[in-house]
Amino acid sequence: MARIHLYVAAACAVVLALAAPTLAGDPDMLQDVCVADYASPIKINGFPCKANISADDFFFPGLRNPGNTNNPAGSVVTAANVEKFPGVNTLGVSIARIDYAPGGQNPPHTHPRATEIIFVLEGTLEVGFITTANKLFTKIVNKGDVFVFPRGLVHFQQNRGHGPAAVVAAFNSQLQGTQAIAMTLFGATPPVSSDILAKAFRIDNGEVDAIKAKFAPK
Repeated sequence: MARIHLYVAAACAVVLALAAPTLAGDPDMLQDVCVADYASPIKINGFPCKANISADDFFFPGLRNPGNTNNPAGSVVTAANVEKFPGVNTLGVSIARIDYAPGGQNPPHTHPRATEIIFVLEGTLEVGFITTANKLFTKIVNKGDVFVFPRGLVHFQQNRGHGPAAVVAAFNSQLQGTQAIAMTLFGATPPVSSDILAKAFRIDNGEVDAIKAKFAPK
């Protein structure tokens, strides 16, 4: 019986190993490197490969310093994804720095193409995500802590400390995609009909229009 259990466990491990590439955030790469060629007129799922590359293509200094959090959310995301960091093209990874003013928030949002894992550089944050069964998982995290947000689920971070906070966020996609819930619904172009949002949120059209005004392009 023990041997049967061992065979079953081994078979499950093989199945998971074979399935892993299909579960990845991005497709597997077919060559060592493929630095993004932003100048190419060719449009593909990702970016074409640049012919002449150097070590600078695999280097990004943009996360060294805190970002400017002087905005309504009180937070800023500085991304090192394929749109700014050509060396990660086809590698299936990207990274970001998120800075928060006291009380600042990275509003509820989703990443349709990636799981996100954060490492707290400084400060105290309330973080959490909501499952498709509407169950909230939330935690207070501090400097040195790690928290993970499953792919595609609504999640958030809010600074609960008295000073600034910052995290490094990593993704298993070169371009994770981000949909901020409030901005997506109330700041879409062209706008979502007010009566649709009014019915969804069980408020009246005037309240919807007032919220839309807060998310209108500046």
